[in-house]
Amino acid sequence: MDRKPIIYQLLPRLFTNTNNHCIPNGTYAQNGSGKMNDITDTVLAGIKELGATHVWYTGVIEHATKTDYSSEGIRPDNPYVVKGQAGSPYAIKDYYDIDPDLAVDVKNRMGEFEALVARTHDAGLEVVIDFVPNHTARRYYSDAKPAGIRDFGEDDNTEMFFSPNNNYYYITRQLFAPSIDLGTGKKAYIEFPAKATGDDCFSAFPGVNNWYETVKLNYGRDPGNWTTHFRPIPDTWMKMLHILRFWASKGVDAFRCDMAHMVPLEFWQWAIPNVKDRYPRIKFIAELYDVKIYRDFIEKGGFDYLYDKVNLYDTLRGIQCSNYSAATITNCWQTVEGISGNMLNFLENHDEQRFGSKFYAGDPAKVIPSLVVSSMISTGPMLIYAGQELGEQATDTEG
Repeated sequence: MDRKPIIYQLLPRLFTNTNNHCIPNGTYAQNGSGKMNDITDTVLAGIKELGATHVWYTGVIEHATKTDYSSEGIRPDNPYVVKGQAGSPYAIKDYYDIDPDLAVDVKNRMGEFEALVARTHDAGLEVVIDFVPNHTARRYYSDAKPAGIRDFGEDDNTEMFFSPNNNYYYITRQLFAPSIDLGTGKKAYIEFPAKATGDDCFSAFPGVNNWYETVKLNYGRDPGNWTTHFRPIPDTWMKMLHILRFWASKGVDAFRCDMAHMVPLEFWQWAIPNVKDRYPRIKFIAELYDVKIYRDFIEKGGFDYLYDKVNLYDTLRGIQCSNYSAATITNCWQTVEGISGNMLNFLENHDEQRFGSKFYAGDPAKVIPSLVVSSMISTGPMLIYAGQELGEQATDTEG
């Protein structure tokens, strides 16, 4: 019998950052960043001792940032469409590159990542990274792409709202005009025509709570009439398959696929077998928030595992915080009967509040009942978020 997967999630930016004088909204110069090189053999042995089988390195692919690396040959991002100083790890600006903040030697950032993968494997652990298929940063530009690869949007017809051959959706003849400051003069952010925003905002006017720092990718579905155009294979599909194979060739063992349900199921039906044909051991984990499509994404889409947030996590939180009856757990296992081994369970991750925080249980010592149920209800994987094992309560405000 295969061992139950235990995935230890960490953000290298935070995990090995030794600066204890961080300030709210501080710059890279003020707050620093953890480095991949500091995830040493000793650190990995400690993670292994916890019982982990995998490490999910969150936020390693290059994303838009306010830190200027133009001296290293990296095109700078416009700060008005970057959230926070560091930027969101899910606003990808180059699918073929590593976040320079995480490298000691920026020019050797890919080499440092490859060395981290090797160290992780030597420690008896497997490597998980994010695959972000639904959206890119507002300005996507790859300076690390292999020869012959074209950037997203480089060949688009920007005069069409939708074309099966386009990588993005365009709000034709309209200037991008969100309800945020885009600056003035030479430093202003100007986008014409406006592109659709990553959270399916198909207008030129996203609000401050929209994912305004991202652009929605086009997989051949026309949001104007919901028709699909999957034959011939859309260009976006081909680009994404190449990216998946690129990271698989680096020794990555699994992809945690961000907002997988916002991408057509047909893409996954096509892409996952095409990756596994060359890399049969690789695993795919779907971030998914709709119980009604769980089985489709496993049985048709080919995913190995998927998040069970809206079923088990939400129920356990309700029991802890909102006086739900513990009897509701019965419905949880009945809901996923037959696919329970495909459910990835968790009590914490980078999107959720810490169990011990004042917003959840208020005391990490109360975790035992929830932890036993979450980790033991099935043979599927369990996710532990770095610091969870220490009862982290997330009282800091630095960001």
